[in-house]
Amino acid sequence: MKKLMLIFALIIATSSFAQTGFEKIMTEKTAKLEHAKTPEELGAISNDFTRIGEKEKTQWLPFYYAAHSTIEKGRLLMRTGNVAQLDPIAAEAQKSLNKASELSKENAEILILQKMIHGLKMMVDPQGRFMSEGMLGEEALGKAEKLDPENPRITLLKAEDTYFVPEQFGGSKTKGLQLFQKSLDQFKVYQPKSAMHPTWGRAEAEYFLASKP
Repeated sequence: MKKLMLIFALIIATSSFAQTGFEKIMTEKTAKLEHAKTPEELGAISNDFTRIGEKEKTQWLPFYYAAHSTIEKGRLLMRTGNVAQLDPIAAEAQKSLNKASELSKENAEILILQKMIHGLKMMVDPQGRFMSEGMLGEEALGKAEKLDPENPRITLLKAEDTYFVPEQFGGSKTKGLQLFQKSLDQFKVYQPKSAMHPTWGRAEAEYFLASKP
């Protein structure tokens, strides 16, 4: 009996250690993602997360962050006017996000990234793709909001859309800044489920609010 209890205790200790090891490497990689500044860095981080996901086959977060890294790579290129690469980058991100979605259904954080992928694809041809990719993005964000209505990243994406869309198409810098403020207020109270869960977005809200006239 004592031997069985000892074996059971060792199994629990080993599982706990493995989980702690997984959390540690995920925390290290997400910190790198937060400070990455080049497409090359973001591509390498995405590959790292993919390798983690292939090892930890039941965990959705590595594939989520692989998709997020790739999306941020696309957004960085978009800001420099390099839209020619956005379709293949969006396809790469979608591949990772599909794996995350298979492991975690009805997940607001995954739907938020889905909205961002549609946004990348729309920016290749904004006028031609607004009714397709734009609408699909809004649909994904609407589903996310039903699942997690106080998620600050949902409000952040709404703020981006409102701020950057021309006024003749329903946008408004004033309303956009109001949404950035709402997002920041939500960030101050929103609690992620663990140290590994998404926390990104607050710095962007702070940046736009600090830059307002």
